[in-house]
Amino acid sequence: MDTENTILSKILAFGQQIGVPIRFGDINVDTFLPGLYIDKGTLVVDRIQLKYIGDILHEMGHIALMNREQRNILFGSLDGQLDPEASEMATIAWSYAAALEIGIDTEVVFHADGYKGDSEHILSNFNEGHYFGVPILQWYGLTFERASETNTIAFPKMIRWTRD
Repeated sequence: MDTENTILSKILAFGQQIGVPIRFGDINVDTFLPGLYIDKGTLVVDRIQLKYIGDILHEMGHIALMNREQRNILFGSLDGQLDPEASEMATIAWSYAAALEIGIDTEVVFHADGYKGDSEHILSNFNEGHYFGVPILQWYGLTFERASETNTIAFPKMIRWTRD
């Protein structure tokens, strides 16, 4: 089992690799997830307030799934998204694929206190290949829902990790 520092290192390296900036700093405002704040597309992490290290990967997903223009003006929360439910479903799928990609246990991201108590249900379905949110990722050009003769990559494998 990876230590918290090893998991954090993997998440930070992945963020750097895909172009989602992360920095550490103090957060002095209320946030949806403790210890995490988005500042013009950069994820700010307050290590003292952060409760679950896997939440970093999930919030990275929200940033990665926005286009460059959206990322550059985003502050604080994700309020004002055109379709927050669809965005959340896509981010959940993205987070699952990202955890697998970087080699961390999916339970780190889908911890018992997250996802309105549905973490176990989400993981159970995803582990059995019953995914949601993937059609949105496909629409963004990040993956395919199913492999076919014309494409060999299918979720949870990704073609790319950010929209642009």
